[in-house]
Amino acid sequence: MEHTTDLELVQYYLNGDEKSLEVLIQQYLKPIHGFVYRYVGNRQDTEEVTQEVFVKVWRNLKKYDQSQNFKTWLFSIAKNTAIDFLKKKKTVPFSAFETEDGENPVLAGIVDANALPDELMQKKDVADVVTRSLATLSPRYRTVLALRYTNQFTFREIAESLREPLDTVKSRHRRALGMLKKYFVN
Repeated sequence: MEHTTDLELVQYYLNGDEKSLEVLIQQYLKPIHGFVYRYVGNRQDTEEVTQEVFVKVWRNLKKYDQSQNFKTWLFSIAKNTAIDFLKKKKTVPFSAFETEDGENPVLAGIVDANALPDELMQKKDVADVVTRSLATLSPRYRTVLALRYTNQFTFREIAESLREPLDTVKSRHRRALGMLKKYFVN
């Protein structure tokens, strides 16, 4: 099953091949785990929500519309499950861009490991400002930026995942960048 598409794996599972679901889960476990972490903000809750996501996938795979992109469908379930979890808990994580290791891939390019100590301090200060600026954005803007720059989603994939019109996603992206620009100017 090395070069099998998501759709083929879904079809194999629906035809009784349990192993194909395991392959799908292994393929998407880490990306979903990281995606959920950006919403919920801690490891324990991330584990719980990630598990719930894959239980929902397992329960609803028979209802999956095979004309829809599987990855988009899966991330949509993850997003909705994480949002439902946060509504129950009534908390919002500090940064939608931090990984479960506490690293921020958006900021990774800012800090150069070969830099001199004073350059490192300066770049760390810039990284702190970027982190604070991202925290000022509402979740709907942070989510678009996280999907775009951390998960490398296209605008179309973001729109499908969030179940929002493409122009709305592009507008949120543009507004979020504008808000960040204003933050840096001030």
